Parts: sequence; structure tokens; C-alpha cells
Amino acid sequence: MAALRVFPLLSVCLLLVHQAFAINDAPCQLSKGNYAFNNFKKRHIPSGTPTTLDQNQWMNFIKNNGDCSRPTQSFLHPRDLDRVMAVCTSKGGATYKENMCISRQSFSFVTVRSEPGTCGIRSVIEETKHLILACNELSNQCLPVHFEGNPGDLKPSNNAKGCQDPRTGDAPSFKLTWLCLLSVLLVIIYNCRN
Repeated sequence: MAALRVFPLLSVCLLLVHQAFAINDAPCQLSKGNYAFNNFKKRHIPSGTPTTLDQNQWMNFIKNNGDCSRPTQSFLHPRDLDRVMAVCTSKGGATYKENMCISRQSFSFVTVRSEPGTCGIRSVIEETKHLILACNELSNQCLPVHFEGNPGDLKPSNNAKGCQDPRTGDAPSFKLTWLCLLSVLLVIIYNCRN
């Protein structure tokens, strides 16, 4: 009988933990990470990036401004900031999966690969691909918060919906999961027995 009393409480706690760490299931949903866009810009559109593909310049840049613990880093051109932000709109991007959108146009960017845990550069290459970005609502605007690799050089589907602005109401704001339904059912059963 004691287990029946503990189980509903445990279920509610699991539900809360699940929702706290859940990834949005569609683009442009509210996000708890208020600094996510600033972190995205700092990682992928920093000022002062080298204008050449010289490995020594990139090694110095990453040592002084980057993160040597990340073995693959992609850098977009600061002049493309408005275009990058537009990927999280219906005009500039299409829904890809979960909270990610794929750009309708291709972008040129630099990918730097380094030795894991060091700033030793293995390669610096300029790529031109469609961007895959996670987009969340921050301060009433849908903004990129994560750069996802596109090794298969995917392009947006002609049938994909546009990356929606949250005010259009097309993106669901809460996804009921089996855990949520089970938790509610167990709480109801528990309360009916007492």
C-alpha cells in the first residue's frame, strides 16, 4: 500500500524532470535558455574570424576566442547574420525535424577540425551547404540556438512547412507524452481510492 502512495508522487516528479530537459518538438517554441541565441552567435558568428583558410590563423583565433575542446567547429560570416536569423522564419527556412529548420538557400561557412582536446588544427575548409539550425522562441522572436551538421548536404523538401513564427499558431506548444498521460491517470486513480 505504501508503494501505491509513493508511485503517483514519483510519476509527477518524473514528468516534471522530463519536461525540464525535453527538446522542443517543433521550431519556434518557448525556450528556457534566454542566452541560447547569444551563445549561438558567440560560437558560430563571432567577430574577428580569419578571412583566410590559413591553419595558423585559425589556431590562434580558436585559442584566443574559441573552445579547444570542440573537435569540429563551424563559423558563419558575420555579414550573413540577418540571413542566418531568417532561417528561423517561414520565408528563410523550412521545418526539418523536432525544433530544427533547414535553410531555403545555401550558405558559405568555414569548418575547422582540430585534434580532440587540443587546438591543433587538422583542417580548415570552406563549405557551401544548406544550414540546419535549431530554432526556439526567445524574447518574442524565433531565433537560432544550435548549429546542426549537414554531412549529407541535405536540402529542404519542397513539401516541408515553413519554419513558423510562434504567433502563427502552427507550431504545437506542448507535446503530451505517454509519461504525462500515465502520470495523470495514476494521480486520478490514487485520489479515487483515498
